[in-house]
Parts: sequence; C-alpha cells; structure tokens
Amino acid sequence: MPRSAESIRQWKILRHLEASRHGETVRALAREHDVTERTIWRDMEALQAAGFPLTNEKPDGKTRWKLLSNGLKGLQDSGLSMSELASLYFSRALVQCLAGTPFQEDARSAMDKVASALPPRMRAFLDRLPAVLNVKATPGKKREETRYRKHIADLLNAVLERRQVKMQYYSASSRRTKEYLVEPYRLAFAQGGMYLLAQVPKYRQLRTFAVERIKSLSVTSQTFDVPEGAPTDPFPNSLGVHTGTPERIEIDFLPEAAVHIRERTWHASQQIREKPDGSIRLSLNVCNDWSLRSWILSFGPLARVVSPSSLAESILEQLEEARDGYAPQLDFEFSGTLFDLSDHPRLPFRT
Repeated sequence: MPRSAESIRQWKILRHLEASRHGETVRALAREHDVTERTIWRDMEALQAAGFPLTNEKPDGKTRWKLLSNGLKGLQDSGLSMSELASLYFSRALVQCLAGTPFQEDARSAMDKVASALPPRMRAFLDRLPAVLNVKATPGKKREETRYRKHIADLLNAVLERRQVKMQYYSASSRRTKEYLVEPYRLAFAQGGMYLLAQVPKYRQLRTFAVERIKSLSVTSQTFDVPEGAPTDPFPNSLGVHTGTPERIEIDFLPEAAVHIRERTWHASQQIREKPDGSIRLSLNVCNDWSLRSWILSFGPLARVVSPSSLAESILEQLEEARDGYAPQLDFEFSGTLFDLSDHPRLPFRT
C-alpha cells in the first residue's frame, strides 16, 4: 500500500476518534476503514509515535480509543479542535494570495505560530499527507515597495481618523499625473492590488484609486464625515474594482461556456435563465466598465451580449480591432476563411 494511502487512512481515523463521544474499538475502526484489526493497531502506534494524544479506556469491558482534545499544550486555551488546528496548518498556502502586500509577512508569521502549536513529529506526519490545498496567486502589481508601504500606512490612518488627503496620482486614462484632494472611505485588496475608495469633493464623485499609482500624498488636519448611504462594500456594482452606476446587462452563453457560468456566483444580482438547447441567458445589474467588457471578451464566440446594444457594439468593435491586428500577418500565412460566423446568431443591432 502506498505510504500516502496509509497516512490518509490514519488522518481519517483521527477525525473519526475526535468526533466520537465515547471512543471507538479497534474492531469498529477496522470495519469502518475496511482493513484488518492488526492494521488498526499499527495505525494507533504510528499516531501515538507522531505525538497525537490517544488514550484507551474499558468502560464496558471493551477497549475504546479516544483522542484527547486537551492533550496538546495551548490547544485547550485556543478553543480549536485538533482537526481545526491541522486544517489551519494545511491552509498556510493561502498566504500566497497576499503576495506583494504589506500583510503577507504578518499573515506568514501568524501561520508560523499556528504551526508551532503542533509538535515536530505531528507536523512531520501532516506533511506526509498529499497536498490538500494549493493556491495560484493573482498576478501581483509592480511597485516601489518602500513608498507603497508608507502610503498604505498613511492611508490607513487617514481612513481611521477620517482626515482628508492630498495626493499626486497618475491617471491611466489621461496618462498624466493629477493632484487630488480626497476623503478616503476605505482600502480594499482585490485582483492583486490595493485600492483606495474615496470621495472627491471637487467632482462630488466616489472614485477608485490604485495605491501603486499614487506618487505622493499628505494627510491633512481637515476632517470629514462619511455620509449616510455611503457604500459599505467596495465596488458593489462592478465585476472588478470600479465604481459606477449599475445597469441591466444580458448575455447569452453557448452550452460550452454555460457549465462554467452556472458554477459560480459572478455578482450578487445575477439571474440565469436556462434554454432548451443547453445555452443560458445571464442577467446582471452592474456598471458597464472595463472589467465587465474584458470578462465578456474572455469567452470569445461563446458569449453574445443581448443588451444593452451600446455594450454589444463596443464588444463587436473590440473583436474587429483584434482581428485587424492579426490580419496583416495572416494575409501572408493563411488563405482560408478566418472566421465563419454563419452558425452564430447575429447581434441584435446587425442586419
């Protein structure tokens, strides 16, 4: 039997014993895990050698094994069960999600403290289990770390003390640095970057600022009040990290993409209508921003915007621009039909 299968069975036995109020006999465990009683005895010896606090009693004349919840120093005070502590140990890979943020080191330190509550032999046992959780971090944004960390620290103080902030900010849309006076409401970590949600009094607008694009900032002594009705959740109307007025969006997805769409909650407002051919119509109340358009484009010919027509036209224009970008090279390398759209329904505004 592979060593990993043995370790998995022993982990299941631990979970079984922890959940059992009166303990379990070796015979019952052997029957539950479809192995011999001799194998269960060996498992018990291995788990005790790894440091797990197992004990046995004979309340009814039968030897019953138990896992003591107070058998580890510090576990009883933490309020965590053995399996909860082990699950946190397994979850240390989640720290990779915070790569590039000022919180990564603090989170890693916290996970190290969780690991320290487990004896070395117990950690060695858990490390033998196959990887139960892997994380692929979202692409981190490039930035000057010293300045970035200082800006986040200053902004956190400004948010907590409700103080206005003056800042020099590089605008991606205008491609120039602008000066803003803002009232910072909150910071939000999303899509590999840190964002500031702030009111701009000059324009009477709530805007989103990427912290790595802030060139300089100073926290003023001028305070402000957060108005009633200010959003408590960042970017409530966006699939990404934008602010804006939501509108009704309807998109048809072919069966190949419908499975993927059904499996997730893309936005709290979503509604899905099934069609006889296996395709679906997804309805959302979100703002028409870059995040929405890039998400639709990622499905290629498997997605078709039904409404609004302005969004459908925008998607079509971007698809045609993408085609034109490939056309000069393909004119020399490819003599066939580039796209055959005869089997696909036309956009609602095309004739």
